[in-house]
Amino acid sequence: MWSYTARRLLYNIPVYLGIVLLLMLALRVNDPANAFLGKNANPEDLLLIKERLGLDRPFLVQYFDLLKSVFSLDFGTYSWANEGITVGRMLRESVVPSLSITLPALILTSTVSITIALISAFFRGRRIDRALMVLAVVGMSVSFLVYIVFGQYFGAYLLTRETGYSFFAIGGYESGLANWPYYCLLPVLISSLVAMGYDTRFYRAVMVEESGRDYIVTATAKGASKRKVMFVHMLKNAMIPIITRIMTTLPFLIMGSLLLEVYFNIPGMGRVLYKAIQEQDFPVIQIFVAIFAGLFILSNILTDVLYALVDPRVRLS
Repeated sequence: MWSYTARRLLYNIPVYLGIVLLLMLALRVNDPANAFLGKNANPEDLLLIKERLGLDRPFLVQYFDLLKSVFSLDFGTYSWANEGITVGRMLRESVVPSLSITLPALILTSTVSITIALISAFFRGRRIDRALMVLAVVGMSVSFLVYIVFGQYFGAYLLTRETGYSFFAIGGYESGLANWPYYCLLPVLISSLVAMGYDTRFYRAVMVEESGRDYIVTATAKGASKRKVMFVHMLKNAMIPIITRIMTTLPFLIMGSLLLEVYFNIPGMGRVLYKAIQEQDFPVIQIFVAIFAGLFILSNILTDVLYALVDPRVRLS
C-alpha cells in the first residue's frame, strides 16, 4: 500500500505542476498589478507593487517561487488589499472557521443520509420509502440560496435580531467552541438539509443495486435475517461508492462553503477567497487556488487507499 501511495504521489506531481502553470498563466492574462491599482495608476505605484510580489522577474522564476512556497508551506507573501498581513496568516485564521461549518455538516449529512437510505431500501416500494424519497426530491429541488435567505430571516433575524453570524465575534478563539451553537448551528443545518436530498437518493440507489447481488441471495438462503443482511452485509459492501461520495467533498471541507460564509459572515477560506477576487488581491487568489488544487489531488489518492482498507477485494498495485 505504501509503495502504491508513493507511486501515485509521484505520478500526480507532473499533474499538479501543470495545474499551477495554467493557473499562473490565466492570472497573468491581464496585468494583476494594473487590475488592482486601476486604470489611473501611476507608473511608480505599478513598479512598486510588482517588486513586492516579484512580478518584474522572469515568469519561470515566479513559477518556481510559488511551487517552493506551496511545498514548504511558507506563505510569507503580503496581501495587496490588507496591508501588513501575510497570506499565510490569512490562511491560518480562515481554516478553523471553515472547518467549524463544513466538518459538522459533513458528519451530520453522511450519518443521516446513509441511515435514511438504508431504511428506504429496507422498506423499498412501501409508503415510508416513497415518502422519504419525496422529501429528498423536495429538499434537493429548492435552491441553496432560498434556504439561506429563509434561514437568515426565520432562524437568525426573528430570533436573535441579527442578520449575519460571526463565529469568533465574541471572545475570540478561546470562546469559539462555546459560541459554536449560537453562531454556526444554523449554517450547518442549512448545509446538511440541502446535501441530504442528493446524498439520500444516491445512497438509496447504491443500496438497491447491492440488494440484487449474489452475496445477498446467498446470505438470505443461509437464513440470515433481512435486517442483518441490510445493515451488516450490504452496508459493508456498499462502502466504496459511499467513500467516493464523501471523499469528493474533502477539499471543500477546508476551502469552506462560499455562499454560507458570505451570507453568514463567517471568516472562512471561501469568504476570504471571494473577497480577494472582488478586491483583485492577486497573492491571495494565486496561493489559495494552488492549495485547493493540491488538496483535490490528495483527496483522490486518499480515496484509492481507503478502498483497499474497507474492501479486501481491492488490490492496490
